Amino acid sequence: MSPSVGVVGAGRMGLPLIGHLARKGFRTAATDLDGAKRSEVEERGAAWAAGAVELAAANEVVLVCVGYDRELRELLQDPKLLSASRPGAVYAVLSTVHPKTVQALAAECLEKNIHVVDATMCRGGKAADEGTLLSFVGGEAAVVERLRPVLGAFSSDIVHTGGVGSAQVAKAVNNLIMWACLVADHEGLALANRYGLDVEKLRQALLMSSAANHALANWGTQTMAWADDDMAIVAEMAADCGVALPHAGLTRELCRALKPKRYKLDEYGR
Repeated sequence: MSPSVGVVGAGRMGLPLIGHLARKGFRTAATDLDGAKRSEVEERGAAWAAGAVELAAANEVVLVCVGYDRELRELLQDPKLLSASRPGAVYAVLSTVHPKTVQALAAECLEKNIHVVDATMCRGGKAADEGTLLSFVGGEAAVVERLRPVLGAFSSDIVHTGGVGSAQVAKAVNNLIMWACLVADHEGLALANRYGLDVEKLRQALLMSSAANHALANWGTQTMAWADDDMAIVAEMAADCGVALPHAGLTRELCRALKPKRYKLDEYGR
């Protein structure tokens, strides 16, 4: 039988996942700090839970889609939630956080017979809407296999990256490269615009060239909202292990500068 699934967080990424799970036949419930999300959750075929503790008591698998390390720690270190959780329950952290955060929480929760894995998502909001996300999963193989059918409801590709925390490393590497590509795309197309080229025509041509990248293919659909947070995690990870990433540092500063701009092809060079 399919496990019952709870989702903590009904934001931009959480809501489409809730819909996919319900449509695929999983008994799905969700909660969010914003009670106004209830109608959207129910419209997608899921039940509304009053809070995370109620969600934990009713579900074998809980997907966690909160924003930051602090919120994740507050959730998974809540004694009420841990007491309410089912024995052997799986908490999958879909949030992008520091690997050490997930590893520490996994060790604490395992003492309560609760399994924590990280299951980070790539390809962005459009892929979440379409159910074609790439999920990196870090955790024990047996737990990952239990989780695989759930992730398969909204992921076209699932990669087991290793132990707990490894999926956060994989996502950090993905983000580092993605934001660097986005900055390079912006600068390259701005240069083309100043020289009078048809920028959209060039962008289409570049997608057939050695300059092709995901950010260029999805130009105009990205948001810079998470760039600084993503690159802050990369910087902290690099400092922790003593690796110099000068290009990553520059990318972070450029993302900060570009964040207020509107990404429309006819606005380059202005």
